[in-house]
Amino acid sequence: MRIAVDAMGGDNAPRSTVLGALAAIKENPAITVVLVGDEQAIRNHLPQDLPANIEIVPTTEVILPDDEPVRAVRRKKNSSLVVAVEMAREKIVDAAISAGNTGALMTAGLLYAGRMEGIERPALAAFIPNVLGRVTLTLDVGANMDAKPHHLLQYAVMGSLYAEKVLGFENPKVGLLNVGTEEGKGNELTKAVFPLLSQADLNFVGNVEARDVMQGACDVLVCDGFVGNVLLKAVEGAASTIFSLLKQEFTSSLINKVGAAILKPGLVRFKNKMDYAEYGGAPLLGLKSPVIKAHGSSDERAMKNAIASAARFVRQDVNEVIAQALQKNIEGESE
Repeated sequence: MRIAVDAMGGDNAPRSTVLGALAAIKENPAITVVLVGDEQAIRNHLPQDLPANIEIVPTTEVILPDDEPVRAVRRKKNSSLVVAVEMAREKIVDAAISAGNTGALMTAGLLYAGRMEGIERPALAAFIPNVLGRVTLTLDVGANMDAKPHHLLQYAVMGSLYAEKVLGFENPKVGLLNVGTEEGKGNELTKAVFPLLSQADLNFVGNVEARDVMQGACDVLVCDGFVGNVLLKAVEGAASTIFSLLKQEFTSSLINKVGAAILKPGLVRFKNKMDYAEYGGAPLLGLKSPVIKAHGSSDERAMKNAIASAARFVRQDVNEVIAQALQKNIEGESE
């Protein structure tokens, strides 16, 4: 299995991407990682004897976080992000990963990989941890700021299949993010989506309020990209604030430091459950080629897990499963 990684994408690139690739091939030697980007910058973080399953594809351009996505993708065709996606389209690699500009990755996916038949708008999925020790697959979390009812139906079908095939959830529960649990609640979009989800071949459990997401109310949470992105960043911000406050409290006195030492194993487990790095990359579902978006702040561990997520995606042939389901569930809905 060959996976292309945009080595220049992300806040900590190329160090995090290169070290993450090395960790990934050590954990799974069957994977070959193709690092795409500035060759010298990449080699600065590699051993002199290049491992057999690490390859480098040199590029001369980088898409920056503040670049306008469409313009950047069209003008910087030799950028690491664009070349990685092109390699996935050409079947030179099985999947592409980037921690770079989300909008640019989405644009490159649409322009170069292309949409699956029956999908109008691919969705960016993310993992929100819950008290059940699992995650809630949430989509869309930012690929499309606006959506129509049938788009959310497509998100639900794709998310349900991903949760089953990659995450291993049997008959995953699908929920619709809303301001109340009663049918008929919400705005025009959610009111129109509810009957579509009820009639689809899904394990639809109804509306889910934001406060219940981390309680494990559903396995797959569906929403438009604007609301999903707000939810995701609110959860990330709350988790970061909790960790900061706990650290301040546990280091404020000698007694607290002793207590922290006793509680450390449990605190570490709690932190890991809330840490995005544990869950790898977020798939862009609905593209013809597997494209994974890693968190912009990804460190070595996050990149290693993103590569592992991409490998599971490919191994389970998720795109083919989604394509088959689309024919049965939502053919004609986009007309």
